[in-house]
Amino acid sequence: MSLAINGGAPLRNKPFPVWPVWGDEEIENLTRVIKSGKWGRLAGKESETFEKKFADAHEARHGIALNSGTTALRVALMAAGIDAGDEVIVPAYTFIATASAVVEAGAVPIFVDIEPHTYNIDPEAVAKAITPRTRAIMPVHFAGRAADMDALQKIAQKHNLVIIEDAAQAWGASWKGRMVGAIGAAGCFSFQSSKNVNCGEGGIILTNDDVVAKFARSHHNCGRSEDGLWYEHFYFGGNYRITELQSAVLLAQFDRYEELHKIRQENYALLVDLLSDIDGIEPLVPDENITSHACHLFIFRYEKEHFSGAPKAKFIDALRKEGIPTSPGYSIPLYKQPVFLNKSFGPRGKIVDLPVDYSKDFCPETEKACYEEAIWFTQSILLGSEEDMQDIADAIEKIQAESGSLVP
Repeated sequence: MSLAINGGAPLRNKPFPVWPVWGDEEIENLTRVIKSGKWGRLAGKESETFEKKFADAHEARHGIALNSGTTALRVALMAAGIDAGDEVIVPAYTFIATASAVVEAGAVPIFVDIEPHTYNIDPEAVAKAITPRTRAIMPVHFAGRAADMDALQKIAQKHNLVIIEDAAQAWGASWKGRMVGAIGAAGCFSFQSSKNVNCGEGGIILTNDDVVAKFARSHHNCGRSEDGLWYEHFYFGGNYRITELQSAVLLAQFDRYEELHKIRQENYALLVDLLSDIDGIEPLVPDENITSHACHLFIFRYEKEHFSGAPKAKFIDALRKEGIPTSPGYSIPLYKQPVFLNKSFGPRGKIVDLPVDYSKDFCPETEKACYEEAIWFTQSILLGSEEDMQDIADAIEKIQAESGSLVP
């Protein structure tokens, strides 16, 4: 059977589910807010209601909603006491916001490698990267899979470090029964358009630390104090507040989440079973400590030697032509991003000379993930049917059978 990339008929012609999923609830909530005339976070009760619901669902005492997940990370670092020049250890395989938020907070991101079987930050690499200037660890619960919080907490306690969880992709994930985002000093989530629950943009900080919560509220609200006058500004901050319109959408999305989460988890498990039988396709290994997977991405490792040596990019192109939307994931490690290589952290790319040479960084597992192995399916694909999951496996098997035609 000729591959579609070579002019043959594609295995699949129908679309996968579209994202976002929405209904009358979002429209009704938005209509209510618009008619109230209370559109800003300070005037209404939508944001306050959502903060409490989200915090309660994640077993946190405090929730502070903001205008983005990136802002949430920066404000959380500041609220946790991270100071100018402090080093914050972050994974090299993640979205740039994890590291850029560190720079924005005045600190220095230190990149370490990921575990190849989880794609989460490697605790052994974290331990080796600690210096007298290290002040925090920022693990990413990547793709919605909880990082090894036992190992990371042990390291943090030994060296008196702060843990700020980047849980942008991990709404609903848990580690040994504990919801992520409320395990470290603070955790940050994103509600950007691609996320499993979204309002276009937005984010939230969760914490069980009263002091962190106090300063997070101040930093995101122009440096005000809850005990001060309205035009008294006690701390450095800005207007990073979420709007009532966004929170109204989130409240509707919140009520729909469990139903969609169950579908994603079922399809995730099915896809693991289907793809594990194909040589050269390795889903990330399960872990009994992960008591809930948020299923933001489905990731597998591609081994080209089982596909006639066809490079990752060629395999992805072939899979897309068969009707399977596929992502190569991050194209380069964070330490190879031009902004870090050039230290272009100032206005218009002005050089800010942080005391680290990112050109010397090398994380082998991250490099393999970027250039050779990592392939993603987004969470909306996981909202499909069992037949949809079978089509993915059938398309990969079809490509494997004709893989010789993909190489010269």
